[in-house]
Amino acid sequence: RLSRAAEFRDDDTGVHIVRMGYISSALALLLKQDAAFASLLQRAAPMHDIGKIGVPDGVLKKPGPLSAEEREVMKQHPRIGAEILGRSRIPLFQLAAEVAMSHHERWDGGGYPQGLAGTAIPLSGRIVAVVDFFDALTMDRCYRPRFDDEVALEMLKAQRGGAFDPWVVDTFLDHAQELIALRDSVNARGMGFGDLSGLA
Repeated sequence: RLSRAAEFRDDDTGVHIVRMGYISSALALLLKQDAAFASLLQRAAPMHDIGKIGVPDGVLKKPGPLSAEEREVMKQHPRIGAEILGRSRIPLFQLAAEVAMSHHERWDGGGYPQGLAGTAIPLSGRIVAVVDFFDALTMDRCYRPRFDDEVALEMLKAQRGGAFDPWVVDTFLDHAQELIALRDSVNARGMGFGDLSGLA
């Protein structure tokens, strides 16, 4: 429910977080991760941006480009999210804190907040980063309209080995049509965060 509160500040539908759960879980399975991890990631991935609760609306909802100072404010949301989630011993919240902290790291080491690179970035964060990039590109935002799926896939491919793990990107691209179909199924059902068990 905290995830939904954060998401309603950034996306009026709240369905982005549901898509994040399903697509991240499906991608984990395609990467040959075990079902237990994939199931946990389905529930953790929607919490990736919970730290946006701590970002002022003037930055979060700004229709134009952010200034350097505003970008620094925005870059605090992974740490805020990890702080909110990371004080629990419950495995779900431990994984969610890991995702929150790591999903803006870059494969080439140029990300934030810790500047991790390569496999030093947790796999959960590497998966969620790819899914979040594609899903965000293909939804309308306050500062730009959505990109077509094919354009977004090309943009994802261009970030292979830069922002994103090549293995994760290649797997996403190899299975893009089934992942897009899963996204469309979530959209068609208009599912809210409480409906995470609604798809097989």
